Amino acid sequence: MPAIDPIALAQALIRCPSVTPEDAGALGVLEAALKPLGFACRRLRFEEEGHAPVDNLYARLGTGGPNFCFAGHTDVVPPGERANWRHDPFAAHIANGTLYGRGAADMKSAIAAFVAAVSRTLENGRPKGSISLLITGDEEGIAVNGTVKVLDWLKQNGETLDHCVVGEPSSVARAGDTLKIGRRGSMNVRLTVTGKNICEQMRARLN
Repeated sequence: MPAIDPIALAQALIRCPSVTPEDAGALGVLEAALKPLGFACRRLRFEEEGHAPVDNLYARLGTGGPNFCFAGHTDVVPPGERANWRHDPFAAHIANGTLYGRGAADMKSAIAAFVAAVSRTLENGRPKGSISLLITGDEEGIAVNGTVKVLDWLKQNGETLDHCVVGEPSSVARAGDTLKIGRRGSMNVRLTVTGKNICEQMRARLN
């Protein structure tokens, strides 16, 4: 099948008014794009007393390792007063080369880019290992029934994520100019350096 158009997929996702905790069809749009690529999709619905139930999606292509995972969310924050928007927040309008709408930056466009990248990779055959997507519908809210519970489910079902890319927007001077490593973790390192003390050598020469 031809490579997926990331712009068209981003527009389809943005047109789903998936304000936390509502899915509004966003995960269905994503599943419709992933299944023809060969992904096995699992819809994971979690509930907890005092919080709204939330739908999440774990999709995996392949069964072997390593498992390279794209992680993200389809839920968005409320649009506020829609009359104050230049373009409808859920119309996915493109003006002067810019895509407008809730999720255009955070982070439905990133999810569309994930899927488009996979579709182009598959044009050259299946890569070794597996590719997966972990998509939650509970990131912009309390985040009780989202990624944390999906990770618990993965552990209970023997699923291991070896590498993970999160497409959250980060920037300094322009959109996308920053890459962060270990955003959700930490690493302690003890480094031993063996060498010569240059200061002592210079002092010896001067004396």
